[in-house]
Amino acid sequence: MKKELILACKFTLVTTLVFGLLYPLAMTGLTKVLFPKQAAGSLIETNGHVVGSRLIGQAFTGDKYFHSRPSAAGAGYDASASSASNLAPTNRALVDRVKGDVAKLQQENPRAAIPADLVTASGSGLDPDVNVLELNLDLDDAKP
Repeated sequence: MKKELILACKFTLVTTLVFGLLYPLAMTGLTKVLFPKQAAGSLIETNGHVVGSRLIGQAFTGDKYFHSRPSAAGAGYDASASSASNLAPTNRALVDRVKGDVAKLQQENPRAAIPADLVTASGSGLDPDVNVLELNLDLDDAKP
């Protein structure tokens, strides 16, 4: 029994060191050498200052910018508060927000197709990508 306990402790120590320390350090070092920009977070710099990441959406205002995807993360695009809203498709708050966003986009761009991603948040609340699939929601049929 004592031998098995010692063997189990040694195995736990070795696997913890290998898989909890050595492997992550090796992968981090390898990615920094092979993919330096991606390993650093795909940061966007302007005039020597980091202004964002290609992987995290941002709120943009102004007519010259494309609308960003809605965010459910904290105060908006806060990577430390990444989460979805967890509202069901029939939740009145979600339906009202989407209706308002659709109305605003239709007012700004009459006759333009609205991608569904442009009025719905991603699972993380941070996703910057907007697919080109047209919005085909009948929001009037949503029940609270």
